[in-house]
Amino acid sequence: MDETDPPKARHRPVPSTRTARLGAFGRLAGGVAGGILGEGARRLARGERPRMRDLLLTPGNVGRVTERLSHLRGAAMKIGQMISMDAGELLPPELSAILAQLRSQAHRMPPQQLRKVLDAEWGPDWRTRFQRFNATPIAAASIGQVHRATLPDGRELAIKVQYPGVRESIDSDVDNVATLLRVSGALPRELDLAPLLEEAKRQLHEEADYEREAAQMTRYADLLEGEADYLVPRPHADLTTARVLAMDFVEGRPIEALADAPQDQRDTAMRDLMVLVLREMFEFGVMQTDPNFANYRFQPEERRLVLLDFGATRDVDPATAEGYRSLLATGLAEDHDAVREAAVESGFLGAAAVERHRALVERMIDIVVTEMNRPGPFDFGDRGFVEILRQQGLEMAADRTTWHIPPIDTLFVQRKISGTALLAARLKARVDVRALVRPYL
Repeated sequence: MDETDPPKARHRPVPSTRTARLGAFGRLAGGVAGGILGEGARRLARGERPRMRDLLLTPGNVGRVTERLSHLRGAAMKIGQMISMDAGELLPPELSAILAQLRSQAHRMPPQQLRKVLDAEWGPDWRTRFQRFNATPIAAASIGQVHRATLPDGRELAIKVQYPGVRESIDSDVDNVATLLRVSGALPRELDLAPLLEEAKRQLHEEADYEREAAQMTRYADLLEGEADYLVPRPHADLTTARVLAMDFVEGRPIEALADAPQDQRDTAMRDLMVLVLREMFEFGVMQTDPNFANYRFQPEERRLVLLDFGATRDVDPATAEGYRSLLATGLAEDHDAVREAAVESGFLGAAAVERHRALVERMIDIVVTEMNRPGPFDFGDRGFVEILRQQGLEMAADRTTWHIPPIDTLFVQRKISGTALLAARLKARVDVRALVRPYL
């Protein structure tokens, strides 16, 4: 194993036992409590009457929470990343700052901890199975890190190694992050999060099962076999375990790097990705629901998307697909009443929100329908209307009695759709979305 590592590599052992992780959360709670007491004393001395939320979300406490969640990695960090991408604009700014920082953390396991994991999964003589194994990861994320390796016959592999203790700590980590959100005041107490938390735990347990992910990777590779626009690496079953995933190493540029590419290249990449999302929902009946930009790469010469990370793959409920079909059809028909009814029926909108904020809902529908029906390619770089929708959404969200959790399946599918639109906006792509959608209506 090549033990070399750059001098500024950020190594930090992952707490791998339940006791160690519980202790980490305990130290976090203690540090935050100390910060609250100190800040409260300072403000009282100035004659102020501070609110608990103001004391909790101080810069010092923001730093403590960010540092501790990034140290824990696993489900704690994953949930934080998901919330940051999906709902960052609706959260208190300070809490958004905590979660946004988690997306760029790059701690990695020290070589000794990595070796211990691989010894347990492959046996102590695993080095003989490779010509070279680089201990420096080429990517580090919330659940695992990825290494490059070479087989004796010269084939290049990407090896994803799960952090120790991640699978065992998923349930408690999710509960602890939910507690953080509750205490921060970001969520109304009336909102029943239990079904969502249970589904989040189930999904994360699936993501932490690398043998399941290998099967889903193979499923996608078979579905897209021979298609020039997509490339899916194949897993290597002889080296894959529940905690280690071995797959073909595939060259490609980070998809965000296309921001500097010519317009037609950006448009092509996003059109192909949107076509894939539509096929997942209406043809395949299965969708990779994690829109993290790191899950895609791009090969400029071949003008081809490389698809990575299939841990969040799930079957799409036919009723969910039908709900989207109805929304798209009524939107393109410019039937505002039918759009509203379809949105409520499919669970996008709660009936209470429509009843209490009818005028606001109508204005939002009018903006969406108008944008859907503009002639020519849709310019995702023109985000003026998004800010208007955001402000109207925040106005409606201020009435916490009407908060509503859509059906679980819809939440995961919408997460993929919203993340894809966010990437298109980042690349300022122009795509004729209506032409892509019409064959499915």
